[in-house]
Amino acid sequence: MSKSIVVVNPGGRDKIYQSLGNELTAIEPPLWVRLISGYLLDREVPIIILDTEAEQLGSVAAASRIAELNPLLVLVVAFGHQPSASTQTMVGASQLITDLKQQCASVPTLLIGGHVSALPEETLQLTQADYACQGEGTITSFELWQSLNGKLPLAEVRGLVRRGENGTVVYGPKAPISEDLDADLHGNVWHLLPMAKYRAHNWQCFGDLGARQPYASIYTTLGCPYRCVFCCINAPFDSNRYRKRSPEAVVEEVAHLYHTYGVKTFKIIDEMFVLQKRHYEAICEGLAALPFAAELNIWAYARVDTVRDDTLPLLRKAGIRWLALGIESGSEVVRDGAKKSFSQDDIRHIVKSIQAADISVIGNFIFGLPDDDENAMQQTLDLALELQCEFVNLYCAMAYPGSGLYVQAKTLGWELPKTWSGFSQHSYDCQPLPTNHISAATVLKFRDDAFHRYFSDEPYLQMVAQKFGPETRAHIEEMASTRLKRRLTEQQAQQIDVRVLATLL
Repeated sequence: MSKSIVVVNPGGRDKIYQSLGNELTAIEPPLWVRLISGYLLDREVPIIILDTEAEQLGSVAAASRIAELNPLLVLVVAFGHQPSASTQTMVGASQLITDLKQQCASVPTLLIGGHVSALPEETLQLTQADYACQGEGTITSFELWQSLNGKLPLAEVRGLVRRGENGTVVYGPKAPISEDLDADLHGNVWHLLPMAKYRAHNWQCFGDLGARQPYASIYTTLGCPYRCVFCCINAPFDSNRYRKRSPEAVVEEVAHLYHTYGVKTFKIIDEMFVLQKRHYEAICEGLAALPFAAELNIWAYARVDTVRDDTLPLLRKAGIRWLALGIESGSEVVRDGAKKSFSQDDIRHIVKSIQAADISVIGNFIFGLPDDDENAMQQTLDLALELQCEFVNLYCAMAYPGSGLYVQAKTLGWELPKTWSGFSQHSYDCQPLPTNHISAATVLKFRDDAFHRYFSDEPYLQMVAQKFGPETRAHIEEMASTRLKRRLTEQQAQQIDVRVLATLL
């Protein structure tokens, strides 16, 4: 057995995205695989990264490769590419561990991720993982490696959750989060990743779909100070902390990726890049000063109430061509319930201001928040059509483990997904929340119908053709021709058929 650690990004895209995962969705460098690996390398731990998603390895093939390496420890990092994706990533993570145990039962596995941190006991119950991590995973991974090398008692490994005697679960001491992101969470392990295999989302490269590769995702902050009821971003951090990298480190990373791998298309992973003005302005000034700034295509997240008209020109000079806005609902009552207290006029103004600065907008909307009914959801769709964002994400409200909605759902006895893939927005067994007024099946059907309504809207398609060209319009029309299969809506349709048949008999 070697002394190395294999750090794994699990797959399972087919169960998460159905056919959409083949061509349309991004394949991103896994952030927390990078951060944990960099932390370990700095402490002279030998590591090997296996990105099964990028390599398109099935779980059996991935397990075989790990078994051949015969490592001291396997870290399965199930964070996903956004906070809400952690639970759905458990599908691939659990299957990989199961297949690994069949081929190499003696190799210990540590499961890490947002879902794991929120529900460590359930994770141990439902998987064959030897250990679960409550926290970020850096300290826990290193100290477990030390323990396996006989340098630290297992009971002293911080953040470690393990099985005890007689079915008990044993928690180790709490692991602190890293304070110095530049020193501890730099993630500079690009040389260990299959960089040629990553690609951007289709919409980020409207007008030049061939520019989806090469691609990289980076971060400038961790955490979020807000408490949106549907969000689980802070589950691994156990607080609403907001930590920042230095602007210089961010700019240096972009320059390194450009010069070493030819990357021009980037995602800034932060849930709130446009938040603290002094921080993001310093980053944008550094990016704008790069000699290749005009070649960059960057997208980042913002809030309607944090975007400032006076900083938009600088963002554009820095290469930011897309801003993603959490608009959520077209109903002010529903937005207030989700703790999004801005007005319709605020939304309209900010969207127009961003577009006027030559930055495209991707609007994020949610159907099925607790106060939603069909009328309120129609208001959301109407607002989306009116705003005419260059692209939209249409979501169903989901009680992600680690979110306020999850706690509320458990307290009130709402039906939750029975599978991890049921937490995926695009899976066959997607199980959104019911609202105070309508069923989960009604919410899901409305969302799916709204998707096709938006992307077949003639004024929208005309705008797209004018801005990005006729090829992009044709691409969107082809994208919208795919209708996802849904267990809930199939069941609802069958129930309607039975009721109609009963009336005829």
